[in-house]
Amino acid sequence: MRRGVLGIALILTLGGCASMAPPTPAEPVTGTVPGSVAAVLDESMALLMERGYVVRHADGDLGRVEAVLGRWPGYRVRLEVASAERGSHVEMTALRGGRPLPPHLLEPWMMALRSRLGRGG
Repeated sequence: MRRGVLGIALILTLGGCASMAPPTPAEPVTGTVPGSVAAVLDESMALLMERGYVVRHADGDLGRVEAVLGRWPGYRVRLEVASAERGSHVEMTALRGGRPLPPHLLEPWMMALRSRLGRGG
C-alpha cells in the first residue's frame, strides 16, 4: 500500500514538472532615437527615475541600463543602447512579476524618449 502511494506521489510530481511550460522570452521594443549613446542612456535613466524606477545597474561602456519598480507585482526594465547611423539604436524589454510585458505597452515609453531627445533633452 505504501509503495502505491509513493508511486502515485512520484507520478503526480513529475507530471506537474512536465506540464510547466518554459517562460516565453521578452520581446523587445526597438527603435532609433536622436543623440549619442551617452545622451540616450542619461535621458533614459532620467525618464525611468521620474516614473519611480530605481536604476540598479548602468554601464555606459556596454550601453546598458537595468531598473526596477518596487510596486506590486514588481517591474524590471532593461535597455541596451548602441550607436547607429542616425543617432542611437535602443532595445528595451520589461518584465512584470517575472513575465514579459508585450511590446505595445512599452511603445509610449519609447515615444516619450524620442520626444525628449528630439527637443534636445
